[in-house]
Amino acid sequence: HIEIHPAADSPPDMTTPGICEGYLLKRRKWPLKGWHKRYFVLEAGILRYSKNQQDVSRGRVQGSLDVGLAVMSINKKSNRIDLDAGDILYHMKVNVSSPTHSILRLIIPCRPSPRCPRHQSAAGAPHSAGAPGALPSANTGANSKVSAWLQQSHAPDTCAQGTCHILLLLPVGHCNYCPANITASATRKYRASISRTPDSAVPKSTGRRTRLPSPCPDNSHVGLMAILYNNIGKDLARVSMPAALNEPVNLLQRLCEELEYSELLDTANNTADPYQRMVYIAAFAISGYSAATFRNRYKPFNPVLGETYECVREDRGFRFISEQVCHHPPISACHADSENFSFWQDQRWKNKFWGKSLEILPTGMVNVTLPRYGDHYEWNKVVTCINNVLSQQRYLEHYGEVTIQNLRSNVCTCKITFVKSRYWGSDTNKNEVQGAVLDQSGSVIHRFGGLWHEGIFCDTLPTPKCVWKPNPQPKDHLLFYGFSTFALELNELSARLRPLLPPTDSRLRPDQRMLEEGDVEESDRQKDAIEGFQRERRNQLAKRGEQHVPRFFEKAKDSCGRDVWLTNGTYWKIRESPGFAKTENITLW
Repeated sequence: HIEIHPAADSPPDMTTPGICEGYLLKRRKWPLKGWHKRYFVLEAGILRYSKNQQDVSRGRVQGSLDVGLAVMSINKKSNRIDLDAGDILYHMKVNVSSPTHSILRLIIPCRPSPRCPRHQSAAGAPHSAGAPGALPSANTGANSKVSAWLQQSHAPDTCAQGTCHILLLLPVGHCNYCPANITASATRKYRASISRTPDSAVPKSTGRRTRLPSPCPDNSHVGLMAILYNNIGKDLARVSMPAALNEPVNLLQRLCEELEYSELLDTANNTADPYQRMVYIAAFAISGYSAATFRNRYKPFNPVLGETYECVREDRGFRFISEQVCHHPPISACHADSENFSFWQDQRWKNKFWGKSLEILPTGMVNVTLPRYGDHYEWNKVVTCINNVLSQQRYLEHYGEVTIQNLRSNVCTCKITFVKSRYWGSDTNKNEVQGAVLDQSGSVIHRFGGLWHEGIFCDTLPTPKCVWKPNPQPKDHLLFYGFSTFALELNELSARLRPLLPPTDSRLRPDQRMLEEGDVEESDRQKDAIEGFQRERRNQLAKRGEQHVPRFFEKAKDSCGRDVWLTNGTYWKIRESPGFAKTENITLW
């Protein structure tokens, strides 16, 4: 039942509600049962949770929900609250004696909306007793505090500083000013602008291949259901999969694929205005997800410990190196440099299977520096989810929040939201992205948005324009794993390149090469042999009391005290002289 109290007799508290945080019990996701302890933070109407307080301080958020857009029900007897936002459902409870019991009383539907005009009826304007949309009196405790705070403001500019709109009992779809409607309207506008933007010019021939040696195999016969159901709740990075489920690139090469639109970084390095520069950095951060548009049927190979990959692109002006630096947990590190930027990251992926969907949770940070202005940008990655994973109608979506910070300047920050699609939403509204560049005071300087598979439009630049649009897909791309032109070139091995590579390069991996050439059975045999050899190599190291030492990356601490893997600068020096053929190399296959 919903608990509603009469108005309090004491004068209302006019102070702005602060942050409420503490531990609550949260019901586990299906198919797991029971409750587990999670640390919740309620700030400005957004409820976030992590495993513990330390994860919150490090920015490791497991989930977030806008309380203002959720239907709330409270069961007083069991001290339980349920929040249903359509695509997200939280079940929480706590003991009355718990010091965090107040967080349940403070979870009221409110949300700051810096672009939202003041909605008088939601802000407490008088209503007749029987008027449609009238709000009941619920001004006790925290509710009184928030209601009084809302009623103290009358000017529209006050709303821009953080006024909340109570949406709990307003009929859905009857508020023309709510954040959901604003977001939908903006997305429609951005999408219309992007559709009017002509496609990128077809790039000139680079002399690289434009198709794979063999089309992708049919994997509909693979018993994926049995594999996944035997590993529900486990980290699938440790589960061996048949080669037919893979695509002929691995995770080291997928990191390089994030540089497909490196020209955005070139543009950023040549943009004087710091706010506009941040727009191009944000567009680059979003562009890395566009590769997933047609890649829902196959997964990349998992690199083995010590495996490397290089990519030299004179036409794009950068060179890239990556290495698998750790096996448990699997960590892939990479570094790219150019005249206009440096790019590096180390990614740790966790995979969780939840019955019908598979979540991929990255935990590393992405870093970009621009030499002309001395900027150092850092941002997190969002969750990737494969839905309908047991059927051939799988589809990918990304959801979560990205925060981009310039570690060498606090002039501006950027907030990007990858919107999770709703069950009843149309396909045309999937893959929404909304973002804003904020100054030091939190005011919006630039707004941008669109769809991560179609493009990003910014209407607040001096000349409103589409700042990024994905390149057209090559002919018959669905026959070749859905690869883009850039992805088709990643695993190409030319006669000129072969003698320059170390024997640990992914292009020389036999199971991946066999799959690319269409020999799935041989790829499976080679894959089993490589995995067996890797286990034996780890056992031998353990017997000698030794650990694998990465060759081209070394562990360090970043400014926040996190463990990171940075290049040691030796790869390109060895490649140039004396060459990898004249050095000692480990054997991986």
